[in-house]
Amino acid sequence: MKLYHYPLSGHAHRAVLFLSLLGVKADLIEVDLPNGEHKSPEFLMLNPFGQVPVLEDEGVVVNDSNAILVYVATKLGRKDWLGDDLATVAKVQKWLSVAAGEIAYGPAAARLITVFGANFRADEVIARAHRILKLIEAQLAAHRFIAGDRPTIADVALYSYIVNAPEGNVDLAPYGAVRDWLARIEALPGFVAFAKTPAGLAA
Repeated sequence: MKLYHYPLSGHAHRAVLFLSLLGVKADLIEVDLPNGEHKSPEFLMLNPFGQVPVLEDEGVVVNDSNAILVYVATKLGRKDWLGDDLATVAKVQKWLSVAAGEIAYGPAAARLITVFGANFRADEVIARAHRILKLIEAQLAAHRFIAGDRPTIADVALYSYIVNAPEGNVDLAPYGAVRDWLARIEALPGFVAFAKTPAGLAA
């Protein structure tokens, strides 16, 4: 497998983290986002959206972070990461949608302002971040992981932008269950950290 990534991309970190948790030895190819490599004709052949991550595997190209998680878990027969009963599978899918929706437009967007200079309204995206974090806090107050009592790809999908939310001026101090959950993810064998930047509350 080849994984095209960028170290400061939370979407890319999801894929890097999951491959590491499963012990998959993939070739990590860093894409030079600051100089626009992701918009080059060569890269757009891999992903017309011009985004990282992209996974190449034996002629198959997967160019969405959550799709990569599903692909890798399915290919390797790791149903434990997908959910082994229908109710859990549905919960995992719901939280993947949250990662692509509320997380992307909340804590991820807030961090895009401070780390990459994105043109969002900080007050709006920070408020969005706290709305979803309150819901996640309630879920994690009752469960060790987001879809139950063991980790799934939903936890991987949520982790990166939540752990670095303070870089976008989103304070995690009020969310004790979330912080405990982050520590449980970080204690998993094969864990690899998401790169930090001195931005926002982390400055």
